[in-house]
Amino acid sequence: MPVPALKAKDYKSGIKPVWCPGCGHFAVLAALTKAMAHLGFEKERVAVVSGIGCSSRLPAYIDSYGFHGIHGRALAAASGLKAARPDLTVVVAGGDGDGFSIGGNHFLHACRRNMDMTYIVMDNEVYGMTKGQASPTTRPTWTQSKMTPHGTGIPRFNPAAIALAAGAGFIARGYSGEPAEMTRLLVEAIEYPGFAFVQVLSGCVTFRPDQRGWKEVVHPFINDVPTEDRIKAAQIIQADEGKATGIIYASPFPVWQPENKQVTELNLFEEEFCI
Repeated sequence: MPVPALKAKDYKSGIKPVWCPGCGHFAVLAALTKAMAHLGFEKERVAVVSGIGCSSRLPAYIDSYGFHGIHGRALAAASGLKAARPDLTVVVAGGDGDGFSIGGNHFLHACRRNMDMTYIVMDNEVYGMTKGQASPTTRPTWTQSKMTPHGTGIPRFNPAAIALAAGAGFIARGYSGEPAEMTRLLVEAIEYPGFAFVQVLSGCVTFRPDQRGWKEVVHPFINDVPTEDRIKAAQIIQADEGKATGIIYASPFPVWQPENKQVTELNLFEEEFCI
């Protein structure tokens, strides 16, 4: 008897999200479950890995395997999982603080290593869970944080540019206010054979109420996007103000997958350390 196809709601766990009302992460959760339903995934063939932060609560809300790791280390944990279980579809979730600050080094090397996984970064340009400090993607003139009342004065991190320079083969940007388009981006990212990076502009209306205005300025890329040309992709990224959405760059690269040697006998495992 054929197994009935799962719907998006079937991929949601019974745990109610604790995000603030109006948080863009709700839309990311909805888009991811819709993408999983579209791709017809069996729940036990998917693992969602995260670090620390509001966005990193995501694995608890997905009815699949999940791992809630420590701050900034989601990509390291996900890489280990993918190395041991290449048969799993691995999705990594995090925020701009978790991914680009303490986790910045892992981000660089995950891009160049090119293991087959999808990294979704919900970027709200603020540390929301710890009450509104500036993050790596906060504009230098933002003065609403008590810790930086005169702004940071530091140039903001450009996720797409860094991902391209580090060697990522798939780079896209979505917006939580456009759930259908975001679902499409996630489907293509998950299907991409290699490391796929998706930056999601996911507004934090609690600590960044000004982000309600994103819906007025977010717009799709219009010319020569996506491209397989790294030079053209770099030009597109540098000419963009950071609010254009769509797939920026998609180019095939050899996927790196270490040889998987499963050791079933403890004595054989110990012998490897005695050589």
